[in-house]
Amino acid sequence: MQQNDHILTLACPDSIGIVFHVSEFLFERGCNILDSQQFGDKDTGLFFLRVHFEMPAAMTAADVQAQFVTVATRFSMQWQIRDAQRKSRVMLMVSKHGHCLNDLLFRVKSGQLPIEIPAIVSNHPDFALLSASYGIPFYHLPVVNGEKAQQERQVLQIAEREKVDLVVLARYMQILSSEMCEALSGRAINIHHSFLPSFKGARPYYQAHERGVKLIGATAHYVTADLDEGPIIEQDIARVDHSMSPETLTAVGRDVECLVLSRAVRWHVEHRILLNGHKTIVFR
Repeated sequence: MQQNDHILTLACPDSIGIVFHVSEFLFERGCNILDSQQFGDKDTGLFFLRVHFEMPAAMTAADVQAQFVTVATRFSMQWQIRDAQRKSRVMLMVSKHGHCLNDLLFRVKSGQLPIEIPAIVSNHPDFALLSASYGIPFYHLPVVNGEKAQQERQVLQIAEREKVDLVVLARYMQILSSEMCEALSGRAINIHHSFLPSFKGARPYYQAHERGVKLIGATAHYVTADLDEGPIIEQDIARVDHSMSPETLTAVGRDVECLVLSRAVRWHVEHRILLNGHKTIVFR
């Protein structure tokens, strides 16, 4: 692993010379480009770029950021430079289905997912022992007498205190208020089965079984005030058939949910996702 590497991401109106001027800027400062990906969207006229680069040991990110302003201003860029070695702090939220929670915890513990988890929040007490087994603080915050606003304030207080970079709804079965969605805009990821909107409500895999579906899947997306309508990050499917019971469909679906959510979290913390209106650009 490089010890002084950073990631530059940017979006701006597409024009000639963007890559040249960014590369020239890094070259003149003795930076080495390790990886670069780009995309020009003809529909929106926007250009997106992710550059993973190594800086000389004597240079700091603050130096690069201060000097890059000139290039950014010239091309009207929205941009960020982040330390590639810093692990994002991710708060997990869960209700009564723990497969995604358990999967993320194992990936972190085994070194497959480079994040820190400072807190797990749930509206049920079911996974307190699981959290304790990983040494992670568990906060049981039920919605009492419909007082969702108070509960959400507590959640945001934990996120602020723990300096959380990302909130992951790992099958957290509470609809977030518009205020909560706004507070977490661009830094909250949700997972749901891809049957929506065809199979809404309880027991979607049982509904799917009754209709004889042949494909089941899952979608990870950013959270917005429009329920399950946020920018899509990742999707996947699994083929099923008539011989499978509702329980088997549920198990297959949960496996897909785990894979899709873990990919979305990884890509976010590796700064591979850029918003493009209601869509995302994902540099894999």
